[in-house]
Amino acid sequence: MTDPIPTAALDPAFPARPGRAASGQAASAGPVVTGTGVADAGVAEAGTDRVGVGGVLLDPFTEAQVVAHIMAALERGEGGHLVTPNVDICRAAARDPSLRTLIGAAELAVADGMPLVWASRLLGCPLPERVTGADLIWSLTGAAASRGLPVYLIGGPPGVAEAARDALCGRHPGLLVAGVHVPPYGFETSPAALAEMRGRLVAARPSLVFVGLGFPRQDRLIAALRADLPGTWFVGCGAAIAFAAGSVRRAPGWMGDHGLEWLFRLISEPHRLARRYLVDDLPFALRLLTSALLHRALAGRSPKR
Repeated sequence: MTDPIPTAALDPAFPARPGRAASGQAASAGPVVTGTGVADAGVAEAGTDRVGVGGVLLDPFTEAQVVAHIMAALERGEGGHLVTPNVDICRAAARDPSLRTLIGAAELAVADGMPLVWASRLLGCPLPERVTGADLIWSLTGAAASRGLPVYLIGGPPGVAEAARDALCGRHPGLLVAGVHVPPYGFETSPAALAEMRGRLVAARPSLVFVGLGFPRQDRLIAALRADLPGTWFVGCGAAIAFAAGSVRRAPGWMGDHGLEWLFRLISEPHRLARRYLVDDLPFALRLLTSALLHRALAGRSPKR
């Protein structure tokens, strides 16, 4: 029988990956630098020069480096898990050690939020850019299409994943979508639903799986499925499938570049997002930036040796 997805902690069968934060351990308030550095172009190596921001460890990758890293890993037959923390995810992880473990178990973590990028700059260890799941679903499927690698979509209301499939194939001729699946409500506690999903994925054997169920459900599901497809990359992509389908409008590029995408979404869906953005996330972001600013000020006043 297939076990439901663990909700209080990760299944011991899926320990933290080498080089990630230890179980339940938050990143330090300041920059965390290890290893030998990240290449400026081409394939970057995950796990080097990770930066601690908002209580999580982030890889200082550009979108192009993320794509190059994943494609190179797939060529070697190596799978992985990509997570894209934003302010809301960092806030949740700050309150729940199991969520910090979940993020720490991923091979690759990149900042999907300008406040995290701004904070990293104030800390003196800047992340190069914001890297969103909504952008990666296009760039990664483009790279997959050029290499003949099959992809799979999980998530969204009925019909949305199919619409996203059609849009992606329209943008990238030759893209092979091995399947789409919309899990039923409450799937995470249903052994039968998980077994069905696992069976479909194993039969399709995709190289890339985009899971758009929202954090942490999507990433707990990824943790539960990875052992069955060790050579597959799983991308926790949030609303990216809905964005690709056109069922949810995305903010203009200039708003995203200036950290205002949240405002666009708030205006678009005020009843659903007002509490999350205004009551929960905005104070957390302000505390994060204030802490980083104080860290910078104190570092500037420290006596030099």
